[in-house]
Amino acid sequence: MDSKETRARFITSGRVVKWLAAIVGLIFLFPIAYLTFGTVTLGSEFWATVTSRTTMLPLWNSVRLAVTTTIACVMIGTALAFLVARTDLPGRRIWRVLLPLPLAVPSFVGATALLAAFGPGSLLAFMPRMDGYWGAFLVLTFLSYPYVYLPVLARLASTSPALEEASQLLGGGRRRTFGQVLLPQIRSSMLAGGLLVFLYVLSDFGAVALLRYNAITRAIFSSRLFDRSTALTLGLLLAVLALVVAATQRFMTSGRSTSTDVHVHQVRYRLDSLRPAAIAAVATPVVIGLLLPVVVFLFWVFRGTATTGAGYGGWGDDLAFLGAPLVNSAGAAVVAALAAVVVVLPVSYVGARARGWLPAGATAAVSSVFALPGLVVALALVFWSIQAPGALAFIYQTFPLLILAYVLHFGAQSMQASQAAIANLPRALDEAARTLGASRMRRFLTVDLPLIRPGLVAGGGLVLLSTLKELPATLLLAPIGFQTLATKIWGAAEDGFFAEVGITALVLIALSAALTWMVVLRRQPDELAESHG
Repeated sequence: MDSKETRARFITSGRVVKWLAAIVGLIFLFPIAYLTFGTVTLGSEFWATVTSRTTMLPLWNSVRLAVTTTIACVMIGTALAFLVARTDLPGRRIWRVLLPLPLAVPSFVGATALLAAFGPGSLLAFMPRMDGYWGAFLVLTFLSYPYVYLPVLARLASTSPALEEASQLLGGGRRRTFGQVLLPQIRSSMLAGGLLVFLYVLSDFGAVALLRYNAITRAIFSSRLFDRSTALTLGLLLAVLALVVAATQRFMTSGRSTSTDVHVHQVRYRLDSLRPAAIAAVATPVVIGLLLPVVVFLFWVFRGTATTGAGYGGWGDDLAFLGAPLVNSAGAAVVAALAAVVVVLPVSYVGARARGWLPAGATAAVSSVFALPGLVVALALVFWSIQAPGALAFIYQTFPLLILAYVLHFGAQSMQASQAAIANLPRALDEAARTLGASRMRRFLTVDLPLIRPGLVAGGGLVLLSTLKELPATLLLAPIGFQTLATKIWGAAEDGFFAEVGITALVLIALSAALTWMVVLRRQPDELAESHG
């Protein structure tokens, strides 16, 4: 009996959560360990590579692109979330569904659509060609702002209106109320989303490669075969940069928490004369991030039906074979999202509730992998699976290894959203439950979990959408014959079947829209009903 009581006391204590967080952090360090092991073997060649122009120029270009894109996404995502959640914007239900959808468009598909829209023979051919830095900035900004929009929207849906109402009663204007009352409450969600954008831009390969921007991921890809030292060094620098940025974000949000209420009546601001400008503001990212690619894809499909020339044939036959890639994409995305939410939850909990080297280290480990290109994560798992003893060596090119790659690569998305939700839990409810004799596990299940569920769902939704469009890791780790919509798009583009690219991309966007509705948007029926008023 004593041993059982001791075991139960240990399980319901905070130590088991910390141990779980430590184990998860160690697992997330596998890709970093691969890079470290590879660079250690370089010896003095490592320092020569670090200080060379071939390393510093791509590093500077990536930092420049990541910083500017993050600033733009924080501004756009926060503004859009505020307009949808806190104003009388017409059609809020429609905008709530449309605004997250650009996140489902793969960066290489968005870049292809941008080049086609501004290329020779297009309607926008008279405008300057959109490639290089400005093309990458435009594509990544309007495909990445949902990383900020979703967590900020979830936070706005659960903030108490009491302080805002008090500010208005005391004569505070809209700007003052937003800056001094509302902004501090959503600050952690803004920073969490901004970190995701920064890390995503650092790790992106498709857009910068197609738009010919000399970013660090493009340099890794081009040097991975003939210049191993440069590829390993650049990958390690990406990881170190991600660790520094993650630590900075944690320092900026440490010790800051605000109250959370659920099922509260939210303050609605009247737009009045600003209504046309607000509609234009929410429509612009949808047009650029979603409508433009869809129009390009529809044009390719239409041209494929009307033309039998080179590069535009066979899509009708291939349409019947989209069933398997569709099921594979949806199944892998759902499994990866659920696994990521569960796996990183201990790290999110101790990161938001505890201080010290263990929470900081586990949080940084999870965040750093998100900055690595999917190619590097996949190569690391290939290396460690080959080195694994006995039966574990056969895990290479299996479905579990592919899911592990998704969880490692995108786990930071779930962690940031859930950590922001946990940090904003009201301590008073937990203390009241403790006073009534509730165990730690019961307090978590009955008090904490219902309050952080929106953050968990938002984080899982981000992982789900990112998994749908992941390409390099899927190409390298997927079982033989396992094809997703993203890999089918890539293969068709390489073969020049642009009509097939168009129809597959449209199916991918439709699937993402349906899954986004089910896991991210449908969870707030009360607010959706209010949008009719």
